[in-house]
Amino acid sequence: MLLFLTGLFIIFGAACSPATTTFVPPSGGSSGVDPVVLLTEAPPFLPPTRTLPPTGPVSASASPAAAKTTPAPVGSAAQIGATATRPAPTSQATTNPLLTLDADSWQKLPIIPLVSERMLEIYQLGQELGNNPHAFSKIGDCGSTPAWFLGDFDRGPSYYRLGKYQYLEAVIQQFHGSFDRTSLAARAGFNASALFVPIWADRNSCGADESPLVCEYRVNRPVIAFIMLGTNDVYHPEEFEPQMRKIIEYSLAQGVIPILTTKADNKEGDGSINATIARLAQEYQVPLWNFYAAVDPLANNGLQEDMAHLSWGRNLFDDPEAMSKAWPQRNLTALQALDAVWQKIK
Repeated sequence: MLLFLTGLFIIFGAACSPATTTFVPPSGGSSGVDPVVLLTEAPPFLPPTRTLPPTGPVSASASPAAAKTTPAPVGSAAQIGATATRPAPTSQATTNPLLTLDADSWQKLPIIPLVSERMLEIYQLGQELGNNPHAFSKIGDCGSTPAWFLGDFDRGPSYYRLGKYQYLEAVIQQFHGSFDRTSLAARAGFNASALFVPIWADRNSCGADESPLVCEYRVNRPVIAFIMLGTNDVYHPEEFEPQMRKIIEYSLAQGVIPILTTKADNKEGDGSINATIARLAQEYQVPLWNFYAAVDPLANNGLQEDMAHLSWGRNLFDDPEAMSKAWPQRNLTALQALDAVWQKIK
């Protein structure tokens, strides 16, 4: 079904609607089809408050010494946070090795981000701009809303068990209030283009000319943002990379560290969207949470029969049956990704 609205059109799909045969998330999960925003023209990039050079891609020639370090691959989901203590710091890759490797090399990158020194500079900029060191934002479609992602960690210990990952309690306390907060830039059907379109902003919280991304950063003042996009971009893939660049550059200019996230599905058929996400993370030296690698060993890649929604399990990190599902794997590795960035900047 197509609807045409002033300069853009909407396709109704099922990227975030809950499966009819399995678990429907409590309190706020999507209950129907979702609008996917497709633009006939790319929206203008909103100027940053301040620029911290360099905010653009970082070339290999700019950091020749860094080319000697390549992230070690993570082979299986069993290796996620394999010890009860926080993993030791790892040498950081600060160039873009994916530009010279085959198209599937992103699949072998670590699940948990390797955080570059540059992110400390971005954090410091954010502090100058007044960002809240206890706040993070979620940017994406309905899978980025609290009912689907991380909300339990503001609801108390009865909603989760950390098991051997007790060290994550510190990051849960550090960012208390962000986990169950509904982002102004997370909405059913959102793709990368939608984040720069004012018509999709919450009119109760945002200015008349503010887009969802700009509004979210102004209201929440986060130091970190999970960028979880791509599933709804399969309908207009040529817009994905340029819009992702705008999201990354705007985030950096606002002193917000973007954690780019690969997706579990392969709706495009060739893995090209995940390859683009990983390549952009390398170019801009921003953290990559390689979620695809976390669920790749799971049954059906951690997906339900519709090959879009994640298999559900409770956030019981000490329960092997629960951890055979993608939902708790997503929340565990998200906490580990958040912790990895926090350890770098605190």
